[in-house]
Amino acid sequence: MENRKVSSHERMEALFTGGHVDRTPMIGGWLAPPEHVCAITGKDIEQYWEDPMQSAIDAYKMLGTDALVHVFIPISRTDFRGYDKDTYAKAERGYELDQAVEIINEMPSPDKIEDEFEFEEAYEEFSNELESIGEKCGDMVYMPAQWNAGAHGAWYREFGYETFFLLVGLYPDKVQKLFEIGGAQGRCRSKVVAKAVREGKYPHAVLLGEDLCTQRGPMISPDFLYKHFIPQLRYGLEPLLEVGCKPVWHTDGNANCMIDMLIEAGVQGFQGFQPECGVYVEDIINKRTSDGDPLLIFGPMSVVSELRVLDAEGTRKKVQYYMELCRDKARLAMFVSNIIGPDIPVENILAMHNEVYNNFTLLLTS
Repeated sequence: MENRKVSSHERMEALFTGGHVDRTPMIGGWLAPPEHVCAITGKDIEQYWEDPMQSAIDAYKMLGTDALVHVFIPISRTDFRGYDKDTYAKAERGYELDQAVEIINEMPSPDKIEDEFEFEEAYEEFSNELESIGEKCGDMVYMPAQWNAGAHGAWYREFGYETFFLLVGLYPDKVQKLFEIGGAQGRCRSKVVAKAVREGKYPHAVLLGEDLCTQRGPMISPDFLYKHFIPQLRYGLEPLLEVGCKPVWHTDGNANCMIDMLIEAGVQGFQGFQPECGVYVEDIINKRTSDGDPLLIFGPMSVVSELRVLDAEGTRKKVQYYMELCRDKARLAMFVSNIIGPDIPVENILAMHNEVYNNFTLLLTS
């Protein structure tokens, strides 16, 4: 019988809902250098800058990508990054400890935040984004990461590293309030995503999470996080879980000691594996969700210790290894650990995608 072509939407939904997947899906969105986009699409740099988003989307289409969690656009013509000193979180935010305490005291309660959340306005904006960019994506699934869903725990972004960690040590009650506020904010965002899932505008999985770890482990003690942050994350994820949308957590740095507590909170998959930080997918794939289901894996190709240093043949072998490793253990969508920079050869990007499709061809013809 002739094989029917499976759309990317069907493939991703099958992966997310436990159905049969004809091949490993490919996720994209973090290809940063304009020169790489031009090399893939055949455009020149001026054509790229005429419409950077469309140029990037064209590259993903040519690569055969199934879903996008972002459409990365450099901040300027002279850089490949999306952040600079004016847009990235700074270590020093200018708040002294007593100022931070006063600010926290004046912050609204979690109940007030939820009561006053402008849900319809937020949903309309989100729905319009999904529709407008989704039209450009064609068959690719546009599933933008929702970093604000779930719960907010990385309050160093607002108060600076030194002041925030002093709060953790000296004023745990104030940090408890911050985490409760973060849980209320995250739950509001989760409700927005959940409605889009119910209406068929967003798939049954979402990439979220925060940078809570360094290369050596969590920036806050795991016991403190388990007591104060995890309950808020559990609360914030509830709307997603109620509609069957699987939260996939971005594991920054060495998050090994957080994996089990994140699963307990409702996380059902992981992305961002960094072998260079001691985080290996081999240690995670046999774990199960709190419902006993296999985990979702977005990855696990490292942009530091794999794609940057391997050649094309080594990349193909690594992709094949990961596909075989996850078979019958975890549900895999091939992706990268972080932003693809100019230090990663275009040949390796092509090899990563081609190995997935070559494997698909072999499956169909065997």
